[in-house]
Amino acid sequence: MISSRVATVLDRFSVTSGKGFRLKDFAPDDMAGLELEKDHAGELLKQGVVRLAELQDMLYAQDRWSVLCIFQAMDAAGKDGAIKHVFSGVNPQGCQVHSFKAPNAMELDHDFLWRHSTSLPERGRIGIHNRSWYEEVLVVKVHAEYLAGQKLPPRLVGKDIWEERLEDIAAYERYLARQGTVVLKFFLNVSKAEQKKRFLSRISEPEKNWKFSAGDVAERGHWDAYMDAYQAAIRGTAAKHAPWYVVPADTKWFTRLVVVAAIVKALEELDLHYPKVTKAQKAALEVARNALD
Repeated sequence: MISSRVATVLDRFSVTSGKGFRLKDFAPDDMAGLELEKDHAGELLKQGVVRLAELQDMLYAQDRWSVLCIFQAMDAAGKDGAIKHVFSGVNPQGCQVHSFKAPNAMELDHDFLWRHSTSLPERGRIGIHNRSWYEEVLVVKVHAEYLAGQKLPPRLVGKDIWEERLEDIAAYERYLARQGTVVLKFFLNVSKAEQKKRFLSRISEPEKNWKFSAGDVAERGHWDAYMDAYQAAIRGTAAKHAPWYVVPADTKWFTRLVVVAAIVKALEELDLHYPKVTKAQKAALEVARNALD
């Protein structure tokens, strides 16, 4: 079970109402006063991963709820690493990962939610979306030329389009919650200074060269615009049924601890259990046992 101390830490980074939300109130290097050695942090992560695997097994067996974990962040914030470490113990049969890049021609012929809707997790499964429908109010908002490529009727593209899209996203997430999908949204909040440090590491270390793209540096030039867009997105869509976690991302091990704790907490609140066996099923089991003996 999640301890009261961990619950307090999660509350510190959880946003369930966008009213008055300001991104600058959440420091990328905030560690909630925790002073842990890296080895101890690693052990805590292992414990969280084990607990997550136990809960995922019951989620799969019960086949009632589904969980959608959305990861958003600036480049080099650690999305891939968080997904890799947090879900390392989960049964692959009960987990689905989708990484969304720029939409292709077929996807652009549909509404902006379509390609994400086709990748939602089934009941009993955990879905992981590495980037999501929020790109439509982040990168598309920062780069207005992308919106022109979406072939929308001109009269529908007005000055309120970003607020309208946030309304649509919020409504869709409410719909998903009413259908039994638990929506958890993680913004890995990395500082501009830490991003620079990680970019330089990718350039300097040969084994990390493949991670670097010159386009990442170009996007860095739009930092302030992205921060404004993230703030607006969180303000417009944070809700109790679809909370945002603004996770400090300057220290990777702390990021992963917060993410795994948030998912474990959400799953523990679902009252998961293995399906109960009926009398008829028990009788059938005894028949099978006798046949095997």
